[in-house]
Amino acid sequence: MTIMSKAVQPSHLRPCGWQALLPAPTSRPELQGDQVADLAIVGAGYTGVAVARTYHRLAPDRRIVMIDAEAAGEGSPGRNSGFMLEIALANDASADQLARMSTLNALSRGAMATLKAQVDEHAIDCQLQRTGTYRAARGDEGRRALARYRGFLEAAGLPHRRLEREQLDAALGTRYYAEGIYSPDCYLVQPAALIRGLVDALPAAVACHERSPALAVQRDNRAWRVSTPQGSLRARQVVLANNAFSRPLGADASRLTAIYTYAALTAPLSPGLTAAIGAGPWGLLPTHRLGCTLRTTADGRLMIRAQYSYERERDNAAVAAGLKSSLVARYPELSAIEFERVWGGTTGLTYNGAPLWGEVAENLFVSAGCNGGGIVKGTLLGEALAKLALKQPVVDISGLFGKPSWMPPEPIRRLAFNAIRAHEQRKGRDEA
Repeated sequence: MTIMSKAVQPSHLRPCGWQALLPAPTSRPELQGDQVADLAIVGAGYTGVAVARTYHRLAPDRRIVMIDAEAAGEGSPGRNSGFMLEIALANDASADQLARMSTLNALSRGAMATLKAQVDEHAIDCQLQRTGTYRAARGDEGRRALARYRGFLEAAGLPHRRLEREQLDAALGTRYYAEGIYSPDCYLVQPAALIRGLVDALPAAVACHERSPALAVQRDNRAWRVSTPQGSLRARQVVLANNAFSRPLGADASRLTAIYTYAALTAPLSPGLTAAIGAGPWGLLPTHRLGCTLRTTADGRLMIRAQYSYERERDNAAVAAGLKSSLVARYPELSAIEFERVWGGTTGLTYNGAPLWGEVAENLFVSAGCNGGGIVKGTLLGEALAKLALKQPVVDISGLFGKPSWMPPEPIRRLAFNAIRAHEQRKGRDEA
C-alpha cells in the first residue's frame, strides 16, 4: 500500500536569515542506497529531534535514521522567531480550564528544562537567554485579547506585570502600544543555531541524512519503506515529523494546512538607535494573531515578523515593504534603516489549534500542526510520540490539546482562509 506517490517539499524563495548569521554548518550526506532501521524519522526539526533523543534513551539498541529535505538550520525550524515559552500561548490560554492549563504549563516547563539541559551539556552556542516576553496592544480588539490573557495569568497565579504606554515606551522605545503585559516565562534563542546544535548533539547511534526529502511511504510486508531521491529506508516504524509536509505521506490532509509567515532582520543598529529601542534583549508577541512579533538580537539587530500567505510563499520584496511599514509605524527613527535579510517560512496549521498527533496507521506516527510555539511544544509532542511508539505510558495529548477539527477541501478551504484572514485583518488592523 502506497500512502502517496510524491510529497510536496519545502521550497523557499530566500535563504534563512538566522542561518546566514552563522558559520558554515556541518554537512551531512544524503541518504544513499537501500538502508534498514528500526525507526525512520522524517523531519529533523524540534519534534523529530525530540523523538530521536527520547526513543534512543528508552530503546538504545534500536537503529534510528532521521532524514530531512533541507540542511539543519535552513528549514522551518531555523526560520522561526526564537521564542521559547514555558507557559501556554495567549491564544491557547483559558481561565476557565485551569486544571488543564496547569498541566500544559508543567509539561512545557519540563520540555524547556530538557532543551536548556541539552544546550548546557553540549555547550550549544545559540544565545539562549531567559528574557521574559512582552505582549502589547494598540486598538480595542487587541486590548480585549490582552484582558483575556491577563485574566488567565491572574487566575493561574502566574507572575506578570501590567504596563501602560509610558512603561512600554521606557522598556521598548515605542509609544505605539496603549498597554501591555510582561511575563518572565520565556527564553529567546537564535533558532538556526539551536536546531543545528541539537542535531549535532544527538547520540552517534542516530544517523541523520540531509537533503533527502521523503517522496513516498509504502507498506513493505510488515514494515514501511520511505523513498528518497537517492535511496530508500525500510523501517518497522516511521514517524512523520515534517509538519504540513506530512500530508502527502499519510497525515490527515483534511485537518492540516500549510501557512507561510515572514520575517526580516535589520543590520546591527548603531549604539544610539540601540538605546532608542530599549535596553537589553527583549521580545514582544502580538495580542492578535495577525499582529507583529518583534525582538532584539544579541548583536544589536531588530527582527520583525508578520504577514501570512496560504500554501504558497509570496514575493519577498512585496513582503519586505509591508514589514518596513509596520516597523516604521512603531519606530519612526528607523525609517532610513534597510533590512539585511527577509525570508519566509512554513508552519502547519489546524483550524482549531489542536495538533495532529498519534498513530495514523499501524506503526506510522505523526506529529504536525504546532500552530506556533514550535520549539517547546514540538519538543513536548516529540517526546510523547516516542513513548507512544514504544508503548510506554504517555500523557493524554488529545485530552490536553484537543483533536484537530475538519477543514473543507479545495477550493472551499482557500476561499474560507482568505475570508477569515480578511475578517481578522479588519479586526486586528491596529496591531498590524
